[in-house]
Amino acid sequence: MTELVCVGAVAGAYGVRGEVRLKSFCAEPEAIADYAPLQTEDGAHSYSVVLTGQMKNGFTAHLGGVATKEQADALKGLRLYAPRDRLPALEDDEFYHADLIGLEVVDTGGTVLGRVKAVMNHGADDLLEVYGPGMKATVLIPFTRTVVPTVDLTLGRIVADPPEGLF
Repeated sequence: MTELVCVGAVAGAYGVRGEVRLKSFCAEPEAIADYAPLQTEDGAHSYSVVLTGQMKNGFTAHLGGVATKEQADALKGLRLYAPRDRLPALEDDEFYHADLIGLEVVDTGGTVLGRVKAVMNHGADDLLEVYGPGMKATVLIPFTRTVVPTVDLTLGRIVADPPEGLF
């Protein structure tokens, strides 16, 4: 498990006074400010966060040290991370996406299907994007208890029972 968890990303500048458009990846989107200061993945920069408004797909915010539109524009695409110990404790059968990425996926018979490349959500359930050797394209499997009965972070693997013909 990683010590840093990605909690948001800068979508670009908002206005001319250094505000940014901020996308939150938190279960409760406004909680992103509670985990501040947020930092870059390499830890080189750290930013305080003050939410100033809400907009479609995110918030407007002031990041510490960002005072001009040009500085805000330069941060577009920047992912912001919080140390795991600042985040709320998870209940059983809840996982941070960052902990799932890279896990080996095996079927219920133990055959390796691939590894988790990404976790996506397009409005319904989460989907695991799985890739592996010999695959021409990635495969999306629903991240539901029925299809994915076991996630073992200690062993670094997921046991999946994908629908017939998916792999």
